[in-house]
Amino acid sequence: MFKRFAWCMVAAISSLAIYSFVIADDPIAKIRQQLDKWTDKHPIEKAYVHFDKPYYAAGDDIWLKVYVTSGSYNQATTISGIVNVDLIDARDSIKRSLKLQLKNGVAWGDIALPDTLSAGNYRLRAYTNYMRNAGGEYFFEKAILIINAVGKIYAKQPVAGAVGTQVATAANKIDIQFFPEGGSLVAGVPTKVAFKAVSSSGLGADVSGTIISSQGRQVATFSSTHLGMGYFTITPQASVTYTANVSTADDMQTTAALPKVASSGYVLNIMDQGNAIQVKVSGSNNLLNQNASLTLVAQTAGKIYYAGVIKPGTVTIEKNKFPTGIAQFTLFSATGEPLNERLVFIKNADRLNLALSTDKPTYSPRERVRLNLSAFRTGQKPAAGSFSVSVINETKVPVDESNENSIFASLLLTSDIKGYVEQPAYYFNNPNEKTAADLDLLMITQGYRRFDWKQVLNSSAATDTFTPEQSLKVSGTITTDSGKPVPNGKVQLIDFDDAANVLDTVTDAQGRFNFDNLEFADSVRFIVQARNAKNKRDVVIHLDSIAPAPTNSSHVKPDFEITSSDKLSVYAESSKALYSAQLKYGLGNHVISLREVVIREKKQALKHSANLNGPGNADQVIYGKDLRLMGCIRIGDCLQGRILGVVFRNGIPFSTRGGGPMQVIIDGVYVDASFINSINNNDVQSIEVLRNVGTIGVYGGRAGSGVLLITTKRGDEPEEYTGPVKGRGIKPYYPKGLYKARTFYSPAYNKSGVNKEIADLRTTIYWNPDVQPGTNGKAILEYFNAGSKGTYRVIAEGIDSDGNIARKVYRYRVE
Repeated sequence: MFKRFAWCMVAAISSLAIYSFVIADDPIAKIRQQLDKWTDKHPIEKAYVHFDKPYYAAGDDIWLKVYVTSGSYNQATTISGIVNVDLIDARDSIKRSLKLQLKNGVAWGDIALPDTLSAGNYRLRAYTNYMRNAGGEYFFEKAILIINAVGKIYAKQPVAGAVGTQVATAANKIDIQFFPEGGSLVAGVPTKVAFKAVSSSGLGADVSGTIISSQGRQVATFSSTHLGMGYFTITPQASVTYTANVSTADDMQTTAALPKVASSGYVLNIMDQGNAIQVKVSGSNNLLNQNASLTLVAQTAGKIYYAGVIKPGTVTIEKNKFPTGIAQFTLFSATGEPLNERLVFIKNADRLNLALSTDKPTYSPRERVRLNLSAFRTGQKPAAGSFSVSVINETKVPVDESNENSIFASLLLTSDIKGYVEQPAYYFNNPNEKTAADLDLLMITQGYRRFDWKQVLNSSAATDTFTPEQSLKVSGTITTDSGKPVPNGKVQLIDFDDAANVLDTVTDAQGRFNFDNLEFADSVRFIVQARNAKNKRDVVIHLDSIAPAPTNSSHVKPDFEITSSDKLSVYAESSKALYSAQLKYGLGNHVISLREVVIREKKQALKHSANLNGPGNADQVIYGKDLRLMGCIRIGDCLQGRILGVVFRNGIPFSTRGGGPMQVIIDGVYVDASFINSINNNDVQSIEVLRNVGTIGVYGGRAGSGVLLITTKRGDEPEEYTGPVKGRGIKPYYPKGLYKARTFYSPAYNKSGVNKEIADLRTTIYWNPDVQPGTNGKAILEYFNAGSKGTYRVIAEGIDSDGNIARKVYRYRVE
């Protein structure tokens, strides 16, 4: 019995060894194992931003909500806890930057555009620090045209950078490229060849032409069908080259060479069959005779949804095996070498349905609206999720729906492929056979390079450089003057504006320290204080910092070329009328002005004031701590719309009572009005506004247009940190904090206290970034129309708890 047991054990071990050997050598198992390993180390994150409207004017507010997802089913990310939002001008300069806290994958914020903002081309991008590992091509980015209608109607601005210079020198130049389906032209194998013609502006160009062989024969004709894209079929021959004779819509002629013909290889062809796709593998005669086994793998977002051994021939795969989105089909050799690649867009039935309705189809200006939103999954199951709703007056803000971004176009299409995609929403707004065929052309002509198969299979993919940000932190290293780490050093993090807030920690053996899981507002000021283990100050503090992502590349600049000047002129007229109405009543930037503050007694905070009327004896007082909460860069931008009867033009304060610039006095010193924007907001203790005769009289003729008295901090305010701010073992630190979103203001005309005399010319009627349906899948939103007639457009977008995305557009009339 012992011998029999021993033989059984030997047989079992031998079988296990054989099985393990087979699994290790199985191409599918190896591909799956290596891709899983890559995905575990490099999960995919995507971002999308929903805006209240498609373009803006100086003085507007940009209201936005960010959705960040991960995985192939677009579930709320658990990788990152912070998302960055940047507004960038045509010179690639960041004009405004927000850092938002993600909760369940969503965050919202706003950007106040000052009236002094120059008109032109801007772009807004959103990304997490972790997304930087994949490169800026995968950031969310949207071209935003901002007009400034004050004084004159908008005139179209040229696109800055490479696009603008190319248009001026080579306006008619066409670049056309040819893309054999699957990647290669193979001798003797019929092949579908897609092409894409692009003008020097970066936009698709209509072309037509013929394909001529090196033997002088015409073998095919072609004509673009959508945005410069189209296809033709050709059976290439060995040792023959092919040239395209191309004609543009304006009769310009050019030629372009097709890719070289390979004498041996495979061709991968994919056809849509409704609920399934048919994959056909063809090969040259020499390979067909070998009867080799190939491997076909299809993956989405790093997860394999189909893998199988295939010989030249066809296989049919049901679409419901895949999530909706881009699937990458790759053909591998018997030895695991990638041979052909093809992108396919899989469209399945929507699992989440949004519905919008109002209690009636037509309303009056300023009338109360009851908007019903319902979210249900397949089978009428109520959906829990997060949604955002925007209402605009489409008569004043005309929308080009083909050029409008959407949650579908972003999360399912543009976030997964490199390069510029023209009119991405076109493929989703009205799904039909034509849009499906055009989308398939895009799949063949657009690149996909989330990873390189050879690097994945060889485990040679680069290590991630950027780590996820789950929360704010302050970290660094303590060293001696010579750079030697200081272990067991004592480190304090002190809130400059509230010295009672102090955190302590100790450095590790490498001198590293870390204050993690912090939450602090933007423009906060810290003092970092360090000592060595013997409580000596002879140390050097090195703080870690995360530099913003480079801004010198963009994949949306061609979008500025397709902006309709007619639509913008309509919006410019509306914007100008709104600005005039706001100016009349001392409003601005759609911000609720603070009530007038009258100082009835001298406050300790103003004890250094040089006010000749006495500290605090002013028409209005703004404190420095209020400036820091506003999150703006220049003082003029912070104060715009927040000081009664004062407007800022190019950063210079003017009283609405007329006259020249106001007199600016800083700590008793008379300075030019433009000097106000050279002061650091963090150095301001208070700003006193003098506009009435009773307060400006003591200043004489120089104060005829009013006075702004600015008092800077002296460091002796009792509520603030009063210790040293520089020297050995001490370092001030002003990190980027979390932005706290403002609440969208919509007047409630059924309540007392609302000034009904003000002309309500708003173009954004309602904005709600935090709509969460109840357990019945429904939500009710109430707001009041503006004072203008027109067609009001409602857009709702969002994601449910399972990662299903939805979008709905609804319109009603205001007459």
